[in-house]
Amino acid sequence: MSLFSAVADFLKPAPPPSPQVLKALDRVAELVDPLLKSASGFERHLTLPVEHALGYCEGLVAALPGPVDIDRQSFSRDPLVHALFATADDIDQMLGRSQAIRDFLAEPQSWENEFFYALFAARRQQKKQLGMAQHGDVIQNDVPQTVVYFQDHTLVEPHCNLRATQESLRGNALASLLRTFHEHVDALRAEREGLRADASVERAHLTVLRGKTPGAEYQVHTRHLADLDAKLRATAESLMPDQLLGALCEFLQAPETSLGLSPISITVDRLGVVSDQPANDIDVHTLNFPELRGRDKRQYMVMLARIRRDEAQAAVEAVRDQQRRFILI
Repeated sequence: MSLFSAVADFLKPAPPPSPQVLKALDRVAELVDPLLKSASGFERHLTLPVEHALGYCEGLVAALPGPVDIDRQSFSRDPLVHALFATADDIDQMLGRSQAIRDFLAEPQSWENEFFYALFAARRQQKKQLGMAQHGDVIQNDVPQTVVYFQDHTLVEPHCNLRATQESLRGNALASLLRTFHEHVDALRAEREGLRADASVERAHLTVLRGKTPGAEYQVHTRHLADLDAKLRATAESLMPDQLLGALCEFLQAPETSLGLSPISITVDRLGVVSDQPANDIDVHTLNFPELRGRDKRQYMVMLARIRRDEAQAAVEAVRDQQRRFILI
């Protein structure tokens, strides 16, 4: 390539952002701060960080295991599904009580397929107990054990099409990142208001001290007020659109610090008791799944689920019938 060609390529205008990036830029202004659009070079500075964040969210969703069938049959044959629920009836209760599933089944498009897909999430818990254990031919009582179980079962983004579920999840992942940064902005605003209040109190106190003979106390409070004013100026500057834009670009270039998957591997028996023995027994299995870490400080086991529409509909009707009977009683 000649020097002239290199200079010509350098001077070419940057290609316009893709429709996907433009849509994400609109979400930035919507979920973080509308004033960001007033920052100089909003689109130019944010295009590459947003592209990076979109690629990260796509990889995050692609790494989700599944789709895994969640029904009574899988409770019996799939060790992971068996570990996720205490009984097969709990699957029906989860389906029947899920507002997302109720809303989805009320829509005409839910009849497009006999199956639908959703993101399944649950919180992993563990407890200590004393139980029975068998070592060879010897059965021991009061053996310390750790039991793993799952709570807060949730289904989100149900769709008849798996790609539609994945597309929604990618959008949700980006929205989660933007809301995390919005929380940072809210924290800065709260800090600014707190500094303003402290500085106001300090000025009032100095007004009282000025009427007295100046002394060491007056100097201490003067220095304290100067420190508060300096912190207030720094915080106020960090909330200016240009400074926020720069901070957001840095944040989106490192999304893994705020949203990510951690691989988990646990060997348990059919009762959920953690075992240090290799999973070579018919009743002992090693469970492998990822846990999601996001805005909620709690971690959730996540995977893509496939559910039969007729079973979900029956579960919803059964729960509604239970609720009606409860009201009558």
